[in-house]
Amino acid sequence: MATVTSPPTAPQDQTAAPASPGALTGRARLVLFVLCAAQFMVALDFSVLNVALPVLGADLGFAPSALQWAVTAFALPSGGFLLLFGRIGDLFGRKRLFLSGLVLFGAASLLATLAWSPGAFLAGRALQGLGAAAIVPTGMALLTTVFPEGPLRERALGISGTLMSLGFTIGMVLGGVMTDTLGWRSTMGLLAVFTLIVLPLAPGLLPESRTPERPRLDIPGAVTVTGGLLSLIYALTTAAEHGFGGADVLVTLALGVLLLLAFGVVESRHPAPLVSLPVLRRRTVAFGNLGGLVTFSMMSTIVFVLTLYLQETLGLSAFASGIVFGVQGAFSVLAGMVTPRVIGRLGAHRTLVVSLAGQGLLTAALLLVGRESGAIVATVAVSAASMLHLGAIISYGVTVTSGVRDEEQGLATGLVTTTQQVGLTVGIPMLGVLATTGADLFSGVRTVIALDAAIVLVAALLVALGLRKRA
Repeated sequence: MATVTSPPTAPQDQTAAPASPGALTGRARLVLFVLCAAQFMVALDFSVLNVALPVLGADLGFAPSALQWAVTAFALPSGGFLLLFGRIGDLFGRKRLFLSGLVLFGAASLLATLAWSPGAFLAGRALQGLGAAAIVPTGMALLTTVFPEGPLRERALGISGTLMSLGFTIGMVLGGVMTDTLGWRSTMGLLAVFTLIVLPLAPGLLPESRTPERPRLDIPGAVTVTGGLLSLIYALTTAAEHGFGGADVLVTLALGVLLLLAFGVVESRHPAPLVSLPVLRRRTVAFGNLGGLVTFSMMSTIVFVLTLYLQETLGLSAFASGIVFGVQGAFSVLAGMVTPRVIGRLGAHRTLVVSLAGQGLLTAALLLVGRESGAIVATVAVSAASMLHLGAIISYGVTVTSGVRDEEQGLATGLVTTTQQVGLTVGIPMLGVLATTGADLFSGVRTVIALDAAIVLVAALLVALGLRKRA
């Protein structure tokens, strides 16, 4: 996985990787299908429920201010446990943990489908997040282990990235269609069915892999970073709803800060740290991940508040809302084809800054939407912003991993994945809930849009200054 501090070694019985540098054998294609299908399924889960939130809330009895927990309950464990599960996979077997994650994800999806109360639904979503935290890092580590470095791995990673983007896109469209025709429960049932397709194929196709050495698991580091992230996210979520004056907010906020400080101390002294602090101090790693964190968190927030705007303010159906975000996803796929060429011309650092600046400006353009009309403006602006969003995603990944020694590449890619998951976790609790807690939803949406745009533009400036010498 991602957090290993030495390069992964393929197992002796590995047969999936073809001998020729540019071609995929039949078995390798099946392996790639299983790994990409699992990543696609997780990406689908991030988006398929978005347009169904208002219908789901009315059916299960969620208060409007509590709707964001339908998203956050999944994102909290998927972000908070990713480093821990990735390291467990490194030490005790990535295939084993990958399969366990699939089983948990499928069972949790069934629970969410059959949920009889808000509590049961949120429990299913939280267990889905735990399953995703096992699937994502081990799946990526298996992919980079099975396919050797060079054109073959680049091709495999390109296919994986495109399918993840398509998963988010198709999820938005499918979510609208299925909610309107079959009800919101079908969106969760789809994930359970998807698991039943992938799970039977995986055991016989995937090779087992783990790090060749067996260093001691950094349990103190895993506990402190996981507890710190969960505490901070809970504090921010609760504060967004009730303010920072509550005792629970202050206690969990202080606990989160203390745990993350303790994590830094533990990592500086542990012989086999979960995260290497010298790698974190690299300018490309620090500022590249800052750009990734902001683009993920702020774009997920815009999708959340626009879903509410389109359905609650403009009165669009779930299907029509899905079409809006389907257009966004189509532009994202186009960006996936164009961005590597842009990076070749401008470099990853400049592409990251330009993408962030463009995303911020186009987000600000959403302030032009009105109470009676604005679907077209929202479609055009969010579609264009999504192109730059994906440009930032690709360029921050290249930025973070550039200039890193081969034995540290696993850790660098692990930080990229963690940043993605944490970004998807924190945006909606921090800003999205502001749209639902006020007396006027439309005014709340405009407030979130303005703050979102400002944060992205400030991040673009910080990344530009931080990477100036590197560029």
